[in-house]
Amino acid sequence: MVKIVMNVEGMHCGMCEAHVNEAVRKAAPDAQKVTSSASKGKTEFCAEEDCSKAVKAAIEALGYEVRGVEVSPYEKKGFFAKLFKK
Repeated sequence: MVKIVMNVEGMHCGMCEAHVNEAVRKAAPDAQKVTSSASKGKTEFCAEEDCSKAVKAAIEALGYEVRGVEVSPYEKKGFFAKLFKK
């Protein structure tokens, strides 16, 4: 699983965040924990594999601009995560 963080310009309100979140879910149906923040200008989500190109195209089709993409391995955090680590 990977964590993808995108810097998105053009989001100004909660509806903008909702539109971006919907675009992420449509472009990457396996996306989990999808969140967007207009104040931070970021969209974050987790997916089984790197689907950043498809998601970037979907967000830019809405009229927003993706300035940067960061893909990193996702490790589940929590109390029991260390016990079940593979």
